[in-house]
Amino acid sequence: MGVPVSASAEWQARALAVLPGGVNSPVRAMRSIGRDPVFIASAEGSHIRDVDGNEYIDWVCSWGPLILGHADPELVAAVSEAARRGTSYGAPTPGEVLLAEAIVAAMPGVEMVRMTSSGTEAAMSAIRLARAVTGRETLLKFAGCYHGHVDGLLADAGSGLATQGIPASPGVPAGVAAATITIPFNDPAALTQALARHRFAAVLVEPIPANMGLVPAAPGFLELLADGIRANGGLLVFDEVISGFRVARGGAQARLGITPDLTIMGKVIGGGLPAAAYGGSREHMERIAPAGDVYQAGTLSGNPLAVAAGLATLARLDRAAYDRLAALTDRLAAGLREVAAQVGRHPLSVRAVPGLLTPFFRADAPEDYAQARESNLETYGAFCRELLARGVYPPPSQFEAWFPSLAHTDADVDATIAAAGAALAAI
Repeated sequence: MGVPVSASAEWQARALAVLPGGVNSPVRAMRSIGRDPVFIASAEGSHIRDVDGNEYIDWVCSWGPLILGHADPELVAAVSEAARRGTSYGAPTPGEVLLAEAIVAAMPGVEMVRMTSSGTEAAMSAIRLARAVTGRETLLKFAGCYHGHVDGLLADAGSGLATQGIPASPGVPAGVAAATITIPFNDPAALTQALARHRFAAVLVEPIPANMGLVPAAPGFLELLADGIRANGGLLVFDEVISGFRVARGGAQARLGITPDLTIMGKVIGGGLPAAAYGGSREHMERIAPAGDVYQAGTLSGNPLAVAAGLATLARLDRAAYDRLAALTDRLAAGLREVAAQVGRHPLSVRAVPGLLTPFFRADAPEDYAQARESNLETYGAFCRELLARGVYPPPSQFEAWFPSLAHTDADVDATIAAAGAALAAI
């Protein structure tokens, strides 16, 4: 008799016939860790179950939105109740006003907000607004920072591009790419030189970059950036799609004490449903149609189901929640460092901030994208495969963050650390 074919393998074969690469987003393919994807059947709390019945402690949490964990009862109830009233109206609703009010109350740099359906859409719209406000075209971004699959921002991006080893993307017009200047992150000399050479509409930056793995800014770098871009006449745009409402209720801008001109948000504000937003000062945001002359629209923007999920999520994110998330993240990071030292076979450094962490297979934690790419990718892939075999589901990419949630328990952390130690010993 032949080797039984898993249900995941059967679904993958079917997917390859109708979906490019068998997936709807590249990093899900798991090619970078040398295996086929796991097809998920259901999830609850901190655990997911695949179509073969295997259960895993989930540290991906849908790449960040599920800060409450999977299928949170209060969130499910809120979405179910909203669905009973109708799934979409194409008209204003009280819920989207309430969500906008919650965002404005929390985010220091946001006085008005416009909802979208994805972070890419929010980034694209914020760029258009910045160009309209300044009358300039050129953008500044950093290698390894990912701002969605916007044509002009794909050069040296992190996230899925880094995972797939793609430096840019075919199909992007040369003229569009030329309007974006890319420099290394955490490099004051490169920043000063770029600001001296160009007149920028805006700089886009993840204030806590998490798409080359977690690589926080060096002390003083974001302050230098904020002062420099404003002296240049451009806008400071924080991409808080990942960090917004995850590292603090007011996002990285509240945690770091730096107020941007525009903010891009997503993930947590949708509670696991498609939702994103961009916001800024009243002066800038009232340039958006119909208040002003900068056009942007979306059929499902402010969708009532996504808004209900977002409101249910934000209602739970108080100081105690963030304290617990910070303690959980620190405990996991410390445990990974400790077992790596005990096993002693593989250099491992761990970067962590509340709600985010990345173990890098290199001796020193990276300071930029080039250093992140010097991590041992083969070892990370083997580590992920061994963790999956032991019931732990990590991000299948060295260039992504792990996402602790409020559903994770101390027992989950202990089991993950034990699995990590066994995995490191087995590689």
